[in-house]
Amino acid sequence: MSTQVLPSKTRCATKSMPRSLALTRFALTRVAVLAVAFLAACGGSGGGAEAIPVGEGPAVGLRLRHDDLINGRVDIVAALDHGRRLFLASFNDHDGAGRPATTGTGGSRMRRAAPQNFNRLSGPDAGSCVACHNKPFVGGAGDNVANVFVLAQDFPHLNFDGGEGDRFADHGLRDVGNERNTIGMFGAGFVELAAREMSVALQATRDAARDEALATRRAVTKPLVAKGISFGKVTARADGSFDLSGVEGVDQDLIVKPFHQKGVVPSLRVFTNNALNHHHGMQSTERFGIDSDPDGDGVKNELLDGDVTALTLFQATLPVPGRVLPGERGAAREAATRGEAQFTSIGCASCHTPELQIRSSVFVEPGPFNPQGNLRQGDAWREVQVDLLEVGSGPKLAREADGSVRLPLYSDLKRHDMGPMLNDERVVQAGVPTSVFLTPRIWGVAN
Repeated sequence: MSTQVLPSKTRCATKSMPRSLALTRFALTRVAVLAVAFLAACGGSGGGAEAIPVGEGPAVGLRLRHDDLINGRVDIVAALDHGRRLFLASFNDHDGAGRPATTGTGGSRMRRAAPQNFNRLSGPDAGSCVACHNKPFVGGAGDNVANVFVLAQDFPHLNFDGGEGDRFADHGLRDVGNERNTIGMFGAGFVELAAREMSVALQATRDAARDEALATRRAVTKPLVAKGISFGKVTARADGSFDLSGVEGVDQDLIVKPFHQKGVVPSLRVFTNNALNHHHGMQSTERFGIDSDPDGDGVKNELLDGDVTALTLFQATLPVPGRVLPGERGAAREAATRGEAQFTSIGCASCHTPELQIRSSVFVEPGPFNPQGNLRQGDAWREVQVDLLEVGSGPKLAREADGSVRLPLYSDLKRHDMGPMLNDERVVQAGVPTSVFLTPRIWGVAN
């Protein structure tokens, strides 16, 4: 599978063209596309005889295909700008927002029209990504008012009346979904890179155990270790099958899934496709099909594969959180120093691993572990590559002499059983017990 690194300058520009002009040309292109679409919708170029429609238009006037990115028709600057625009956009009916005939998981439901086209629990519950991801700025976490009710999106229309929207059953708030704070997306591209490399290492160990078992015709057990983190053990039987009962903190597919509090989402792309439908009723073609309208809102092709790529790349290139220490002297600095020592001495660092090292800062999209219903490697003739140390805003992590990068995540990206005191959820997500949680990343915790 070949790959292509997107150019850092707009193709139609000379090498000396400033970034602002490149973005301006992209913006003007968007305006031109919108103008053509508008005129086509009006039946011509006007001429003064026809009335000009007045009212709201679509929030997103341009759609991108993944091929536009890999063929160089849209460069990385324009792609990130498009992703940001989508992240900020307040989607409306013209864009395809809402899902009157489907649930947040894609199931069918009795058609729901206004005012029942919005629902705080089962969704759609937000007009834009930034409505929840905004602290302290675009891409961050959300305040308590923006908490999500994970898994409630599977219900047709929760209103606790025991009717069709509740699946004709009586429910309490805690029984329908797990209330969780909106997670921050800063540094998310590096988080996914770390998870990808760990998954590759774990699966390589599993496959090596199988090969050795087949060659020696005896069972072979190997420890599962990735970036110094133990995920238990795997045993390959003489016939090439596996005993995975010793696997710990990760699914038996040995794919490290770094997103969601339960560690059940493997990539930003999956996270994005899920959220678009769940929260906004915006259905991507890679998830719901080309030229289809499963949600019955009268809009087809609401987001193309290139739109999801742009959204994914925008989130992947959000800046990494930094650590800001108090001044060199004083009580606050001394307290921080003592706290760091205590953090290690009482065992916090055993799970909140201060640092994970990745071999490469190059983010490939689509990634290698996307499940069906999301663009996968092989679906497109090339992947897009961006170096997270060279693109995006904000300060950058340092590159080591060997090309590796040290990530101050303060997480092992592993799931742990937190015991009864922290078992505060009732709805099981993706088979993960309610007392089990992914180790939260500590970088960015202040936000």
